[in-house]
Amino acid sequence: MPKSDYFIGEALIGEGADLAHIDLIIGSKDGPVGISFANALSNPSKGHGGLLGAIRPNLITRPYTIIIPKVTVGDLEDANKIFGPAQAAVAKGIADAVEEGLIPLNKVDEWLIIVSVFIHPAAKDYRKIYQYNYGATKLAIQRAIKSYPPIEKIFYDKDRAKHPVAGIRVPRLWRPPYVQVALDAPNIEKQIKVVKQLPKSDRIIIEIGTPFLKKYGVESIKQIREVAKEKFIVADLKTLDVGKLEVDFAFDATADAVVASGLAATASLDKFILEAQRMGIHAFVDTMEVQNPIEKLRSLKQIPDVVILHRAIDVEQSAAGDISHDAAQKARWGLVPKIKELYASQKKASGKDRVLVAVAGGIEPRTATYALEQGADILIVGRFIASAKDVEFAMRRILNVLPGYQDIDLKRIHSEDDDNSVEKSGGPKWD
Repeated sequence: MPKSDYFIGEALIGEGADLAHIDLIIGSKDGPVGISFANALSNPSKGHGGLLGAIRPNLITRPYTIIIPKVTVGDLEDANKIFGPAQAAVAKGIADAVEEGLIPLNKVDEWLIIVSVFIHPAAKDYRKIYQYNYGATKLAIQRAIKSYPPIEKIFYDKDRAKHPVAGIRVPRLWRPPYVQVALDAPNIEKQIKVVKQLPKSDRIIIEIGTPFLKKYGVESIKQIREVAKEKFIVADLKTLDVGKLEVDFAFDATADAVVASGLAATASLDKFILEAQRMGIHAFVDTMEVQNPIEKLRSLKQIPDVVILHRAIDVEQSAAGDISHDAAQKARWGLVPKIKELYASQKKASGKDRVLVAVAGGIEPRTATYALEQGADILIVGRFIASAKDVEFAMRRILNVLPGYQDIDLKRIHSEDDDNSVEKSGGPKWD
């Protein structure tokens, strides 16, 4: 028995209440689409009854199409929008798709189309309703036939994207290396001022430091969030035990990541990582004072998102003037490639590293260069930025050491569609 055709497409066009959002399925009459088509037409549900795609009364389009309202049709005004401009636009879009070759002519009698149409109750402009639904239907058909998007496109854009209806962008670590500015000083007014002075950049992470959290509690994360709505915020909990509770507290306070101490018991770290990832936030493990970070990481059943190689502030200060300071720092950061090697077999399907490595302790432009050469993904910088007289200038000095561009990625703030920034044949073009 020949395999039945089955294609799925989606498109959103327009703005305001008149916008169009189309979801559609194209498939063979003798396959699951045919069964669904017959059920939708013969068993309509209240407020979502299907109607055939008609260019005008007594002229239905082909392939035969059924239109399903996504929003409940509550009155005659709602019905008129569906039975008027929306129905005509979808039907005309499908007829034109056949004439233009998007839908093969030899499939007109073999395929059926199911189209879900969104019409906002506040939509008023019939011309816009028609134009947006016509364009969205043709675009959704084109995407369906081409199996758009390719998985490479999804990998490339999923962490850049901001959904226009949701209105939020939850940041993720999609484009290392980053500069993580540690807000350690327990002075909330001062730290809010620091955050406001940071330049606009996708490369900046904000860390709510341990002393800061101890004085103000996890609720202070919300106060920083108010002035850094789309920043990736790390709560440096330094958790040693009862990780699930602390993760949940930080999650509720809008943290994007939480930090556990690598000195915690293996069982505690596993629970901490599991809970963070269950809540959809990142789990950092700080290896400060862990004598053998590689062995500690090997003992874990769960895989952290970020491992921190940390040289403590007190150690830095006690080593001031010691000629071995740089050597000790470099020896610690020399573990970066070893951690990368440990998780080399755990890479994501996109080819990106499953585990990122952060370095902390005495980071300034000169030492930042060495850390990056070792393969560090995150540079954790404290006093050099947070205590600087000119916070923006200090941050720029670190950002300028990073490879690639340092400001806002313009592609992610556009609602671009079907671009060629990622090609399936050549593989993803990562930054």
